[in-house]
Amino acid sequence: MPPQTDDELLAFDTSDLEDRDEQRARAALGGRYGALYRNHPHIAVHLDAWAQAEGRRTDVDAHGKAGYTQALQDMAAFLGQTYSLPRGPD
Repeated sequence: MPPQTDDELLAFDTSDLEDRDEQRARAALGGRYGALYRNHPHIAVHLDAWAQAEGRRTDVDAHGKAGYTQALQDMAAFLGQTYSLPRGPD
């Protein structure tokens, strides 16, 4: 698969992200940890798909399922919002 453009990497659902900053995300792609951040949107998409699949399960406790699903969604959001990058001067 050919490498994705910055626009393709950042074209994920951001409607539930409270702290979404497009400029920060674009800066992260070109920054010191750009190679690391380029992987994060890919992981986020997989976590979101996992959360959706878990949300459809009927064989588990509803309360536990809700918490687990929310945790997966939060992890995806943190990756997309650049929270999982090392901090400090770039």
